[in-house]
Amino acid sequence: MLREIASNEIFTVLLIIGLAILAIVKLTAPKRFDDFIFVIGNSKYLKIYSRDQKFLDKFDALLFGNLIITSSIFAYILLQFFTESKEISINTLFKLGVGIAAFILIKVLIERLIGSLFELDSLMDTYLFQKISYKNFLGVLLLPINAFLLYSLELTLPIIYIMLIILLIVNIIGLITSFKTHQSLIKSHFFYFILYLCALEIAPYVILYKVFLT
Repeated sequence: MLREIASNEIFTVLLIIGLAILAIVKLTAPKRFDDFIFVIGNSKYLKIYSRDQKFLDKFDALLFGNLIITSSIFAYILLQFFTESKEISINTLFKLGVGIAAFILIKVLIERLIGSLFELDSLMDTYLFQKISYKNFLGVLLLPINAFLLYSLELTLPIIYIMLIILLIVNIIGLITSFKTHQSLIKSHFFYFILYLCALEIAPYVILYKVFLT
């Protein structure tokens, strides 16, 4: 039995926009898109396309747009569940999208700045390409997840935990892949790696968690 949701037209429109973005990406770069879809467990995409990356890449930019849309919907679904609200606020949804986009972009800019300061631009570019690729994959994965949560599944706490665990596993796989690629460098600069991990990979999410709890 389908779950009734009050006024979900805005979510439907956003999901269609997300699908349209993926269709455009598929049509404009079919080979790259096919490689990208299998990025989990396959380093082929990362090895091939990291060499040709650009600062402003249309492929990644479109997928990033989809990531912002789908992650905003997912965050709003969780917000509705935990606040037990059935009203849909476009203003809140927009703020979530802007906040998520700003968080990711600021984090990337800080990491690029650190790479420039320590003259590790090439290494940081490769590392960020890998991270952004996995985040964009999460955006694609969130499309069917959001559709199930909105139109099919009865939202419960166990289902939320399952979805969050799936997303966390994908994110961890991405981090492990990146670390394995640069493991020799990490071993020789282990202290700086731990410092980076705590400051830029763990602390921002801890701060966000505390902000949402207060």
